[in-house]
Amino acid sequence: MPRIQFPDGFVWGAATASYQIEGAVHADGRGASIWDTFSHTPGTVLNGDTGDVACDHYHRLDADLDLMVDLGLRAYRFSIAWPRVVPDGTGQVNQAGLDFYDRLVDGLLERGITPFATLYHWDLPQALQDRGGWEHRDIVPAFTEYTQAVVGRLGDRVVRWITHNEPWVVSFLGNYEGVHAPGQTDLGAALSVAHHLLVSHGAAVPVIRSGSPGGEVGITVNLGLGRARTDAPADMEAVRALDGYANRWFLDPLYGKGYPSDMVERFGAAMPAVNDADLDLIATPTDFLGINSYNPSVVRPTAKADNPLGFDPLTADELTAAGYELTAMGWPIVPEAFGQLITRVARDYEVPAIYITENGAAFDDEVVDGRIDDPRRTDFLRRHLAALRVAIDEGAPVRGYFAWSLMDNFEWALGYARRFGLVHVDYETLERTPKASAHWYHDTMADNGFDL
Repeated sequence: MPRIQFPDGFVWGAATASYQIEGAVHADGRGASIWDTFSHTPGTVLNGDTGDVACDHYHRLDADLDLMVDLGLRAYRFSIAWPRVVPDGTGQVNQAGLDFYDRLVDGLLERGITPFATLYHWDLPQALQDRGGWEHRDIVPAFTEYTQAVVGRLGDRVVRWITHNEPWVVSFLGNYEGVHAPGQTDLGAALSVAHHLLVSHGAAVPVIRSGSPGGEVGITVNLGLGRARTDAPADMEAVRALDGYANRWFLDPLYGKGYPSDMVERFGAAMPAVNDADLDLIATPTDFLGINSYNPSVVRPTAKADNPLGFDPLTADELTAAGYELTAMGWPIVPEAFGQLITRVARDYEVPAIYITENGAAFDDEVVDGRIDDPRRTDFLRRHLAALRVAIDEGAPVRGYFAWSLMDNFEWALGYARRFGLVHVDYETLERTPKASAHWYHDTMADNGFDL
């Protein structure tokens, strides 16, 4: 069979996020986050699920670290909970919260696993949201202050830093579409949030460099190629609008191109005030770009007069009728689009290095006699990694890959109804059981490749 082999030194890992796995939301001085508030608001999360317990990773740290060793992870991407470190968002630092991440980092290094730390993965302190959150510019110095606290404690050992995870989700899903915390539906607010996220990223980069000598800094964005139903001009224009909304709105300013003019025109009066100093700060050079990507989006021109975006995604039923294979999320599985996306980013932006910081799939896993055979997830990983290898061959500077996710966890507005993990979690007993895909991934990491 054909062999897919990755370059020497390729980084293999898995990823998680603090609110999705830690639990212990009241432990050791942790403050409330917007996701605590949102998930406890009736009607916001499927089945009324919350992250109060999640996977109880906070209390099961050592066992989970040993599990990572058993899986053969070379690297682990985790996020730090801002309200665990600075409960009120600014001011007093909670040393007990930093102690947890101290133990996590030391435990990883003792086991030969490289830590990749994400400073913000959506769990904003509620105290800051009460003062305007990401919508107001005061959040920028607050994020810088929080960054200083974390890097000051961990910067001597953590050498890979990610400022933000998926600013598109934070801004647009949380503040325009309203399906994530804090649940707003205001385009102007969402655009202000997006801008302040990017400005705070730029402000944090020199703080990280100062506190973590020799470290590398990046940001993680979620990206996906658009696909049209046909090659008709209207369909292609819908794809262009999707690309501006989901991809170029963040990539262009990060790489010195400013906000894309076609989208500025489309957003019109909803645009926040933007000055050249902001754009210069956003474009502060970084060492790598993190890319999260799961699927392309198939779109049509919008039929809604009040939709400023210019496109509508096809429904799951329409995608199935069009011949797409779907995950349990209703997302189309198109590995070649994943590879094409990475090639496009490498071509259009001067990115010194790329890490795939999330890629994976949710399926309806079943436990049979204590085993979880998940051939569709293994096939998803195999096919996407093969497409990634093609992108590398075409010149994309991809340095590593992190499967999403290490274990089943709280899947935001879908609660515990979707499972992305390599490791199955029984939410009643919290027992962890590696799935068949975890064993395949173990062998792939060990061999730095696999047979097709």
